[in-house]
Amino acid sequence: MQQFLNIWAGLTFRRQLTIVAATLAMFFGVLAMSKMVASPTLTLLYAGLESGAAGDVVRALEQRGVVYEVRGGSIFVDAKARDELRLTLASEGLPANGNRGYELLDNLTGFGTTSQMFDAAYWRAKEGELARTIVANPQISMARVHIAGTGSNPFQRGVVPKASVSLTPNGGEISAAEAKAVRFLVASAVAGLSPDDVAVIDANGSLIGSSDDAMPTSQGDDKAEMFKEKVQRILEARVGLGNAIVEVSVDTETESESVRERRFDPEGRVAISTDTEERSNSSSDAGSGDVTVASNLPSNNGQPGGDSSSSSNSETRERVNYEVSETEREIVRAPGAVKRITVAVLINDAIATDESGVETSQPRDDTELEALRELVSSAVGFDAERGDIITIKSMALQSIPPMGTQASTSIVDRSTWI
Repeated sequence: MQQFLNIWAGLTFRRQLTIVAATLAMFFGVLAMSKMVASPTLTLLYAGLESGAAGDVVRALEQRGVVYEVRGGSIFVDAKARDELRLTLASEGLPANGNRGYELLDNLTGFGTTSQMFDAAYWRAKEGELARTIVANPQISMARVHIAGTGSNPFQRGVVPKASVSLTPNGGEISAAEAKAVRFLVASAVAGLSPDDVAVIDANGSLIGSSDDAMPTSQGDDKAEMFKEKVQRILEARVGLGNAIVEVSVDTETESESVRERRFDPEGRVAISTDTEERSNSSSDAGSGDVTVASNLPSNNGQPGGDSSSSSNSETRERVNYEVSETEREIVRAPGAVKRITVAVLINDAIATDESGVETSQPRDDTELEALRELVSSAVGFDAERGDIITIKSMALQSIPPMGTQASTSIVDRSTWI
């Protein structure tokens, strides 16, 4: 022992402090490791339970003396006893989650169950099944569904079913797309229910995806943004970043139109059949055989007088059937067609440096502006007949000082540690 004391006394104060710190670190390290080995490994038992159901589970765990830990809305227990605890609690009807589905109908019997009681149980089961399906989404921790059905009253006419859904997100926020999916899910499960008649409310009591929300951007705005990015990229490659300001406006068709056109071309006829008919007729008349004064003349040699006649007739008919060419065209103009494009471009003046090193700004020449105009025209698909307008001006842009404080080195950074 005296030898250790002599060695300790021969050490400097810095070495003595190092040995004490190392000893304490080793002691606390061994203590932490032993605590980690002795403490059980906690794993998830239940998550996303309602407050009442979670309280029943915690009370059951305390009665059994089970070590548990509550983290937010989740209950953690020892990993070795998790499966056994789930089976034991399930036998006692825990957790008693409020989202019960069609198993509610199993308890109904034909004795003492009226139609009103069956309808109430059916809609309750429908709400529970829908809530189960919605909670299956990992983004949603809790859901309540309420359906205002029409009932089985035959005297009710014109009554439209409606529904409301209350959602509790799992840490984040419920987007409008998720709320839309929930509305369509509920509307598809209830006959006669429209998605517009389903209200989705978040945990803060705000209506999600209501009709008062901003309408989505039109196709004209989308095309204008696309053309703006193209023109901005082309111009900045020439004049530099931040030296060109581009604004694009696109007018689009907002109405749909269907035009059906049918044309006949008489010059483009085609013979499909020919029918020719010929008729000929001939007749002759030798005259009458009566005795007259002329027949007694010597010149007639005693022959009876009279004139003879003959006639012939020929007729030809030709019938030709033609097929006239026909053109039928149907044009459908859907909304979104471009009516006119207007482009406004403001370019910063060029910076020139004189012999003394002084920088001055001067407008860009017309040749450069015309070349840039051709590039912009090609980028947006310029059409003069459509009424497109492209305006390019060269002006001096005002420099805007940067916001915030300028970063600088501190005294600590300037000092040198030895």
